[in-house]
Amino acid sequence: MYSTEENKLEEILKLAADEPAHRPEFCKVLLNSTVYVITPDNQMGETEDAIISAGSKIEIEYWQKPDGTQIIPFFSSLQLLQNSIEQELSYIKLPAKSLFEITLGTTLFLNPNSDYGKEFVPGEVETLLSVGLSQIPTQRITEENTEVLLGQPSEYPSKMIDSLTQLFVKHKNIKHAFLAIMHDTSIDEKPHLLVGIEADGDLESVLKEAGVVAADTAPNGESVDLCCVTGSDTISKYMINETKPFYERKWGSKIRTSVSGNA
Repeated sequence: MYSTEENKLEEILKLAADEPAHRPEFCKVLLNSTVYVITPDNQMGETEDAIISAGSKIEIEYWQKPDGTQIIPFFSSLQLLQNSIEQELSYIKLPAKSLFEITLGTTLFLNPNSDYGKEFVPGEVETLLSVGLSQIPTQRITEENTEVLLGQPSEYPSKMIDSLTQLFVKHKNIKHAFLAIMHDTSIDEKPHLLVGIEADGDLESVLKEAGVVAADTAPNGESVDLCCVTGSDTISKYMINETKPFYERKWGSKIRTSVSGNA
C-alpha cells in the first residue's frame, strides 16, 4: 500500500482528469490504495477507523444519482467523505481492489460531490481487476503477406501526440516513437492512424497503456493502431527511413512536423 494513499490518489486523479497520459498510472495507484466507504450505523462496533479482515461480510451504503441509478460511493480520504455528507455516518476503510472484488456488477463512484470524481461501471471494474487498466486495446495480427498502404496523415493529431509523449517519458525503455497512417484494404474502408514504438525489452505493458491513451485522444474517436518497430519488417523500415520520430528518449520531448499526403 502507498503510505500516503489519500494524497497520492487525489493528486493523480486530478492529473488524469485533465491529461489522459496519467490515466494508466491512476489505475495503478487506485488499485494499491486504501479507500473509505459508508456503512450502516455501528456495523463495525466502536472502531470507526477499522480495516476489514479477509472473509469479512460487510454492508455498504448505496446512493442514488439524479437519474435514479444506484451507485456505491467511495472516497480517497476521510476528509472528502466528511465533506460529501451532511450528517454523521459510519464508515470503514479497505483496499480499493477488495472493494471492487466484493461489489462486482455494481456501479461505483469515487469522490462524489467533489471537484474531481470518477464513475466506474461494472465492465470497467472487471477490466481494472483483470489487466490493471480501464480498457483493453484490441490486438490484431497482420499476416506477412498482407499488402498495406503507408503514408502520413493530412491533419496532424496534436493532442494525441502530446499525450502519448507525456506517457512515453514515464517509460525509460522507449527509444523512439513514430507516426503514420496505414490502410489495410482487405479489412478497412479507410486508413487508420499508426503509432510505431521502438524500445528496449518487453513492450507489452507500454502498448496497452499507449492504446488506452490513444483511444482517449484520437481525433474524432477514430481507430489507432500501435506496433513494435524492430527494424526488420516493412512497416518498421518505413517508420525509420521515411519518417521522423515525434519522440526520442534522449530528447524527452516531442517534435511536431507539418506533413501532408494520404496513403
